[in-house]
Amino acid sequence: MIPGIAPKLAAPPVASAPQPRHMFVFGAGFVGRYVSERLLAQGWQVSGTCTSATKKRELEMLGMTASVFDATESNLENIHSLQQATHLLISIPPIPGIGDPLLNLNEDLRRTLSHGNLEWLCYLSSTSVYGDCGGALVDEDHTVNPKSESAKLRFKAEKGWLDLMDDLNLSAFIFRLGGIYGPGRSALDTLAKSKSLSQRQKLRESKQYTARIHVADIYQAILASMSIRCARKILNVVDDDPAPRAEVFAFARSLMQRRYPDLITKTIDVKSTGLDYKESIIPAEKQVSNARLKQGLGVKLLHPTYRSGLQSILDSWQLES
Repeated sequence: MIPGIAPKLAAPPVASAPQPRHMFVFGAGFVGRYVSERLLAQGWQVSGTCTSATKKRELEMLGMTASVFDATESNLENIHSLQQATHLLISIPPIPGIGDPLLNLNEDLRRTLSHGNLEWLCYLSSTSVYGDCGGALVDEDHTVNPKSESAKLRFKAEKGWLDLMDDLNLSAFIFRLGGIYGPGRSALDTLAKSKSLSQRQKLRESKQYTARIHVADIYQAILASMSIRCARKILNVVDDDPAPRAEVFAFARSLMQRRYPDLITKTIDVKSTGLDYKESIIPAEKQVSNARLKQGLGVKLLHPTYRSGLQSILDSWQLES
């Protein structure tokens, strides 16, 4: 040391900033948008895809980085935010005759995900993959026997995403969802809009059991699964009450008649299919167990039955008005 000159102290090490949590949503529709809004409120970065410039502007107004994306024509190279994503939610359904459009971009998808920051992936599937079980209670270990084309494509996509995550050694979850409902998409909304049931909806009226799940509980399941590392799990995400559709509409009507009777302008017959007698549906009777969702993820359902879910939607109308 030179006399009279004090030694310089070493600068303290600079702590590296934690990796910001970044969710990328392929298909920011009803579920994707609901999840995105709440993650944004928690300080997450959120990016995603949509199908039109109008929807892109809507997502950007929420604070998302959005891209118009057609998986049958586009490639992943132009979606720059995908490589920064730590979490990936896939809410794009398979396309008849094509299958999962993202998995069809095999090498592009594999290259993009393997060179990014991805830690967690969740693919939103459907309980339709179980097929018809004669009304029996089925859990995730039950034999999968899809009958319809869409159900077969769902099951094939499940396997494709799990295989891809095995290769990349990343956490992957398959959520087999029941019928999704929530604010803006429920029996109450159908009645309030005097909206006729679609042919697909009418075909479901003869079912004795219909699995369903409130979008808020899908969000709960997503959050809970993020804390489990290096897992590959399939989970049924459904509520406790697989009630028939006619029963749900009857309850929704009773709620509205008590509080908003003027909103009901005509009767919607949800028992009659209104279809030619020659038309039929593929049987799909089953009661879907959610025990693994509760025990494995520790999820306590906000809306264990449609009664709680519909009541909460009606209460939100009062707050908005």
